[in-house]
Amino acid sequence: MHLSCGVVRVGLLTREWPPDVYGGAGVHVEFLARELAGLVDLDVQAFAAHGTWDRLSTANTALQVLATDLSIVAAVDGCDLVHSHTWYANLAGHLAKLLYGVPHVMTSHSLEPLRPWKADQLGGGYAVSSWAERVAVESADAVIAVSDGMRADVLAAYPSVRPDRVHVVHNGIDTGLFTPSPDADVVRSLGVDPDRPMVVFVGRITRQKGLPHLLRAASSLPPHVQLVICASSPDEPAIAEEVSTGIARLSADRGGVSWLQEPLPRPQLIALLSSASVFVCPSVYEPLGIVNLEAMACGTAVVATAVGGIPEVVDDGVTGLLVPYDPGDPAAFEDALATALIELLEAPERAAAMGRRGRERAEREFAWSSIAHRTVDLYASLLA
Repeated sequence: MHLSCGVVRVGLLTREWPPDVYGGAGVHVEFLARELAGLVDLDVQAFAAHGTWDRLSTANTALQVLATDLSIVAAVDGCDLVHSHTWYANLAGHLAKLLYGVPHVMTSHSLEPLRPWKADQLGGGYAVSSWAERVAVESADAVIAVSDGMRADVLAAYPSVRPDRVHVVHNGIDTGLFTPSPDADVVRSLGVDPDRPMVVFVGRITRQKGLPHLLRAASSLPPHVQLVICASSPDEPAIAEEVSTGIARLSADRGGVSWLQEPLPRPQLIALLSSASVFVCPSVYEPLGIVNLEAMACGTAVVATAVGGIPEVVDDGVTGLLVPYDPGDPAAFEDALATALIELLEAPERAAAMGRRGRERAEREFAWSSIAHRTVDLYASLLA
C-alpha cells in the first residue's frame, strides 16, 4: 500500500517536542516527524499542548501523565493510525486504539522492567508506568524496537508478545546538521580549552547513563586531559547529589573538569562534539544511544559500554572502542573504561581515523529519510 500526504492521517504522540527535548527519544521524534510530514498527513500531539488537571498539580507524576494522555486521546479523533513514543504516551495510543478502532504503533525507546532505578524518581508511580507500558506493548498492533538488542529485550520482558509484531527500525541521525564543525571560539565560550585534549560526555543525570562510573574512571586520566560533562535534568535528588559530589571530588583532585549544567543549543553541542578527542558513553543500559550517532556524525571516536543496542552503532575497533559491563563488578568496568579512553587519547591519529569511519558509517546506515520510509511501510502493512 502506498501512503502519500493527505491520504492517511497519523497521530504522533509524544511527551518531548521542541523546544522541550531533553533525551534521545525526543530527538528521535523531532527528526522522524520532519521526514514523516512529507509522507503522511501528520498530527503531532505533544504533552506541552495539553497540560494536566489543576487538581493533579501536586500529585504523583504518573497520575499527571495519565491525565495528559486522556487529553491526547480526545485530540486524535479522526486519525487513521496512532504512533506513540515512550510510556508517557503509550497509554494514549492504546486508548485511542480502543476508542476509535485504529491501529496503534508504539516505538519502544526503553523498557520500564529494565530501569528499576525509576522507582527512586516516581515512587509508586513506577508501578503505574510499568502497567501502562505493559498494556501498550501487549496490545499494540506493532512495536518498533530501536535496535536488535532492544527487540530481544522486548520479547524477554513481555513473552506474550508475538515476535512477528516487533519490528526493528533504528534511530537515525541528520548528517547534514550533525557534521564535523570544530569551532575554537565556541569551545572557549563554554569555558573549555580547545587546545587541550578533551573527553566529552553528554546525557541526562540518571542511573541509566552511568555518569558516576565515568567520574570514578576519570581519576585515572592524564592530568593534561580535560573532562567536559554536559549533564542536566536529574531524575531524582539522590542521583543529582551523587553526581554533584562526584564532580566536586574529581575537581578537587585534578584540573580541567567542566560541568555544563544546562542543555547546549545545537550549534554549540555540534562544535563541542566536533572538537572532542574522544566521546564517552558509559551507559549501563541503552536501547541504542542516539548521542553516539551524534558524536560519530561529527567525526569523533567513541568509547562506549557494550550494552543494549550500542554495539549496533559503535563498531568496536573501527569507529571506537566498546567496554564490557558487569553490574556485579563496577570497579572492573571503571578500570576498563579508563584504559579505553587513555588508549585513544594516547593515539590521536588512530582516534581521528575512527572518527572519520564513524562519520562514514552514520551517513551510510542511519539516514532519517530511510528510517521514515521504513516506518511508513509498517503503517501501510497495518492499514492494508
